[in-house]
Amino acid sequence: MTLSTPQQPARNAAAGSGSADGDAAAASSAGASVAGESPVADAVGGESVGGAAVVGAAAVGAAAPAAAEDRNDRGGGRREQRHTRDIWWRRLTHSSRSLRLRVVVMTLVLSSVVMVLLGVVLQRQIRDGLLANKQSAAIAEIENAMATARVQLVGAETNPTKLRSQLARLVQDIGNPARVSDTGAQGSTAGVFDPVVAPLRPGASVASAVGPIDDVPPPLRAEVEGGNETWQYTTVMRKNAAGVLAPVPALVVGGPVVIPRSGDAFGVYLIFLLTTEQKTLAVVQQTLLVGAAALALALGLIAFLVATAVLRPIRRASAVAARVAAGDLSERMPVRGAAELTSMASSFNGMAEAIRAQIRQLEEFGALQRRFTSDVSHELRTPLTTVRMAADTLHAGRDEFPPHLARATELMVDELDRFEDLLTDLLEISRYDAGMAELQAESVDVRTSVMDCVAAAGPVAATTGVRIITHLPDAEVRAEVDVRRVERILRNLLNNAVDHAEGGSIDVELAADEDALAIAVTDYGVGLKPGEAGLVFNRFWRADPSRQRRTGGTGLGLAIALEDARLHGGWLQAWGNPGRGARFRLTLPRVPGFMLSASPLPLRPPDDEAGDRDGVGGGGVGSVVGGGDPAANIVAGRGAYDAMRAGGPFVVGPGLGASVGAPAGPDAGARTGPDTGPHTGPEGGHG
Repeated sequence: MTLSTPQQPARNAAAGSGSADGDAAAASSAGASVAGESPVADAVGGESVGGAAVVGAAAVGAAAPAAAEDRNDRGGGRREQRHTRDIWWRRLTHSSRSLRLRVVVMTLVLSSVVMVLLGVVLQRQIRDGLLANKQSAAIAEIENAMATARVQLVGAETNPTKLRSQLARLVQDIGNPARVSDTGAQGSTAGVFDPVVAPLRPGASVASAVGPIDDVPPPLRAEVEGGNETWQYTTVMRKNAAGVLAPVPALVVGGPVVIPRSGDAFGVYLIFLLTTEQKTLAVVQQTLLVGAAALALALGLIAFLVATAVLRPIRRASAVAARVAAGDLSERMPVRGAAELTSMASSFNGMAEAIRAQIRQLEEFGALQRRFTSDVSHELRTPLTTVRMAADTLHAGRDEFPPHLARATELMVDELDRFEDLLTDLLEISRYDAGMAELQAESVDVRTSVMDCVAAAGPVAATTGVRIITHLPDAEVRAEVDVRRVERILRNLLNNAVDHAEGGSIDVELAADEDALAIAVTDYGVGLKPGEAGLVFNRFWRADPSRQRRTGGTGLGLAIALEDARLHGGWLQAWGNPGRGARFRLTLPRVPGFMLSASPLPLRPPDDEAGDRDGVGGGGVGSVVGGGDPAANIVAGRGAYDAMRAGGPFVVGPGLGASVGAPAGPDAGARTGPDTGPHTGPEGGHG
């Protein structure tokens, strides 16, 4: 007889796998299940076979409020834990610089994934094989039991008491030869089982059955009553080793027995406990886990050793590259080992040799350039001196020349002045290039240097209609600086501002704090285009080559000013806005060797948005130079200078207005940092 499978009238609520074509009858019998496509989880269930353990609805409902309360109470702690985990994860995945660690971690992760998948597949195969053997043996056993029942139940008693006795003898005979287990259940080649025989006649009660009829799921009994042989996985309650009732997976097979003469029908059921299979799967799972852990450790160790061996040449190459970067251009990598390593070593050595050749060539070119510049500057001094003497002689007698010759003499003297300045600048640049520049620091009141430079720029400013407004603090601003270099920086900044102020005004501010002093020169002319703030300090660079220099600059002034600032350990920075002007800020330490971290003046003008540039109310010493008669401008500048030095009242020459600037001491502006990078507006020009 062929064993039929019921049409899934119920499905165990704790099933971990398989199909669930019908689940209406599951509610009628808690814990009952019907064999389906994947009976594994029904039979053994839980974590021991890889299925997902399911918590009952009652347990979930009871635990939910407690879990919610726990989450509310410990929310802050959990957030800290998550933050800590995130930090460590980022360090592991993003911040790790060890390629060897990455190789080992990747090997462990990938091998773990493969082993987990392989373990799941092996476990399912073993489980399915065990259950298939169990089913085959159980089917054979139920066939034997049904044959025995057909023989012994011929002429079954109608009296309930006698019928029960007859069924009890049948139950005993079904298990022959008797192999009694510790629990009293019968044994066979299919394993331990409990036989159950129950009459199927109309009106027969469950009490007339012999055996644990309550362990037979109602859906299976219904199938047997309908004349079908079937089997089903379920869970029964049995005492464990501690004597406590516990759920045990079981396989129940059953079939009907019909007596031909009388027409009586009986249901024969065999309940096979799956404890042996469950223990076998637990051993398999433990074996797989231990084997996977050992294999993972072995793979991690192998990956570590392999990565160490592979990365050893790379570490050697890194060490060689570090020594080359430190200046040892003779360092080379040994060319040996595998083909890939020898190719890398050869390429690296070729690159190092090419770099050394290029550096040597550049050093030679640089030395030649510096020597050429220095030699040319020195060699031109002698003929220039002769030409200067002749030009001065002609210039002294220009009043006796015709007008065109007198004008030519004046132009020649002006160009000779510019030529001498150019030679001086070239010599200074050559000293910086050769590393021969030295700082001659002395303690001075920087206000004096500022006023000297402003007074010197007065005549040129007057010819262009530019006014120079100074904002100096009342107190002394003493610092240990090289006066010659600081005044050269200020002259270059003032000359540059006069060239680009376009008849407007120029603000000169001085401020200081305990550690540093700052001088800012601001004009309100053409300004700077984006990117030009970083170019204005290049040698011979001009934003607009067509612009005419009014101060006779050489194109090296700002480059030399930057080198002078660096020699002091200071900053020289530029900011500009097209059509709004430009601002140059010089920041110097008050003591040589001090490391600057901020500036007493902001790089961007505080009143950048607009306003009257002619003066700002407040106390302190201020002066306006330019904008009137050239002679008066000189007097005004010198008068302001003399008044400041003498401590007397501020005197302004004829035709000039006075601008009294606010104190520009430590509180004159917010301290700002080094402002790395150019600061410019959208467009403009300066140079």
